[in-house]
Amino acid sequence: MPPATLVSLEEYLHTEYEPDCDYVDGVLEGRNVGKKRHSRVQQKLILILSPVLQHLGLEVLPEQRLQVSPTRVRIPDVCVADVSSDEVIQTPPLLCIEVLSPDDRWNRIQRCLDDYLRFGVPVIWIVDPYEKEAWIVTQEQPKPAMVEELRWNDVVVPLSELLPEE
Repeated sequence: MPPATLVSLEEYLHTEYEPDCDYVDGVLEGRNVGKKRHSRVQQKLILILSPVLQHLGLEVLPEQRLQVSPTRVRIPDVCVADVSSDEVIQTPPLLCIEVLSPDDRWNRIQRCLDDYLRFGVPVIWIVDPYEKEAWIVTQEQPKPAMVEELRWNDVVVPLSELLPEE
């Protein structure tokens, strides 16, 4: 495998990639995206969360760039953040959500979770639409805990609603 080409943060932030990719210490990291179950779960999460959170001045954003450190930009599948005009969010969102794809590997997901936690994201949801499982990670509980329903503040999303039988 050839060595990775280093890219400056400035170049990354001013370039559009299709599909978009994470930026980790000068290296572009691909993300697994685009499968139908993955997309459906993203859509359902946005449809469920948006009406509940909009009146609180919060946005539910798909695939939003977050500058989690001076040398890293991560792109969660969905995040909940204060309404902002910033193209790249530089303050921790209130919730990040990762929807797993069949090609995802837990060690890559764990690196993202670690970056979100160091950045100060208080709650992270991980949803696997293929195995019909979900986990929650928090600042207080950084090890993923398997759950039957996703909880954040007063919001509760049962997996049965998010991942109905097909």
